[in-house]
Amino acid sequence: MRISELGPGATAAEIRALTPDPRDVEHDVRAIVDAVRIGGDRTLVEYTERFDGVAVPVDRLCVDSGDVDAAVASLDADVADGLRTAIENVRTVAEAQLRDATTVDLEDGQHVEIADLAVRRAGAYVPAGRASYPSTVVMATVPARVAGVDEIALCAAPGPDGEIDPVILGACGLCGVDEIYRVGGAQAVAALAYGTDVIRPVDVIAGPGNAWVQEAKRQVAGVVAIDGIAGPSELVVVADGGAEPEPLVLDLLAQAEHGPDSLVAMISTDRDLLSAIGVAVARMAPERPSVCDAPLALVRVADAAAAVRLADAIAPEHLQLVGSDVEALAPTVRAAGCLFVGAQAATAFGDYVAGSNHILPTGGAGRFQSSVSPATFRRRMARVSFPGEAAARLAAKGAPLARAEGFPVHAESMERRA
Repeated sequence: MRISELGPGATAAEIRALTPDPRDVEHDVRAIVDAVRIGGDRTLVEYTERFDGVAVPVDRLCVDSGDVDAAVASLDADVADGLRTAIENVRTVAEAQLRDATTVDLEDGQHVEIADLAVRRAGAYVPAGRASYPSTVVMATVPARVAGVDEIALCAAPGPDGEIDPVILGACGLCGVDEIYRVGGAQAVAALAYGTDVIRPVDVIAGPGNAWVQEAKRQVAGVVAIDGIAGPSELVVVADGGAEPEPLVLDLLAQAEHGPDSLVAMISTDRDLLSAIGVAVARMAPERPSVCDAPLALVRVADAAAAVRLADAIAPEHLQLVGSDVEALAPTVRAAGCLFVGAQAATAFGDYVAGSNHILPTGGAGRFQSSVSPATFRRRMARVSFPGEAAARLAAKGAPLARAEGFPVHAESMERRA
């Protein structure tokens, strides 16, 4: 890891500037999305051979249920146990997030019911590349199922043998995914949004992916709903002088496993702790080949409040608070994808089995965006009724407004009910 030491006065912008600017792929992705929208399955086959290096004929784009059952049966026992734990914990937390519909009786007599409805079809994208991500299957599909989605379709890129990783397929089987397709990249997002002969369009697309996948989600947003635009992974750790260095170093190195463009920062009031972290990173990183050469910012601040304010300004995907002084400030955090409080609360638990969701806002979007949850797959719809004389009472109030806006027929429509 490349270490940068920053002193008091460091800003969120300086820390974010340590990571490279995202690659501009808008033009390339637009060509892919348009080609899939027009060419459908034939284009998916062409792009799968071009980008993934494997020929998957149209009649094999969809994974057979027998392949899924075989994948579940082939899972190592400890992997299956971990997946079942993750599924159960994510499901329990997701179920706690559901809310009942609300009905309001208003002064003039009308009823307005706010119905909370699930979308009919959800699409999940599971990335490939540096690793296989069965945990993303859990995070993208369990909240959708809890939300009440009727059908869940999932896309994952095939490997060199033309097959999806069996651990991903096994996770799909345990999560009850309805449809699985051997297609990845921006072309998969386009297929889920617009549909092809084989893949029917969905209402919401959720899941992380590379720059091409995220740009495709941005371009199809509006045709479908998306969970957000996810960039490189992020971790900010805020700790006081009493924290034990080595567990925190493992947390930082774990985050760097996601790629060289990960944002990794350690903020503390304690110069000695920051020095110990830097020494330990230099010693431990070379011993762990999976750790990428991501930049690490070591930031010294004046006090615990300043440390938490800086972390909040960064609005990272993951934020860890370690030590009594900073943990006490946890209620003041307003902008993070997920907050982990205490020395035992490693971010890695959240990636797998804690029950929280690991599909989180990045790039500062924690200021306004939430993690994937049942709400990602649900929408609010008002149901309005006018019993008794409610319409007559409201017509006298609504008609003048309609005429003031230049819509006299709106006024007539209301007055006709009077």
